[in-house]
Amino acid sequence: MEIIKQRFAEHITLAQQVAESRILEQVAASAEIIRQALRNGKKVLFCGNGGSAADSQHLAAEFVGRFQKERNGLPAIALTVDTSILTAVANDYGYDTVFARQVQALGNTGDVLVGLSTSGNSKNVLAAIDVAKAKGIQCIGMTAQGLPCVFEGGVCGGDTIV
Repeated sequence: MEIIKQRFAEHITLAQQVAESRILEQVAASAEIIRQALRNGKKVLFCGNGGSAADSQHLAAEFVGRFQKERNGLPAIALTVDTSILTAVANDYGYDTVFARQVQALGNTGDVLVGLSTSGNSKNVLAAIDVAKAKGIQCIGMTAQGLPCVFEGGVCGGDTIV
């Protein structure tokens, strides 16, 4: 029972730290970038590895399905779900290109790419961001706060880092 109480206390402390940080501003800026893209008929692409891949799928599902209220589906794609694309591209070009190749094929100017990486250094997410920037796709990077990462160094080209 004590470990459960400890975990809840840690969660409360973390929530307070988040409320006092810049993260809320960054989330609001990210939401506005996505809102504008969707209003302009564009889509949101998500990518990440491991748990971030699962998060990518969940986020895309909330856009296409619904979140909190009944509404029309919103165009969003998790680049983590098509095993045929992932395995073919990984086999032919290497795993570092699995998301970049999909951004090249599916992304258009004005779309948004959300790259999730706990470390901020996932080579395949960074490669996808490079392709996205070249195509005029806005980038939002989601990383674990406090970790040194390439996203923080401006890989997203001035776009939002959460």
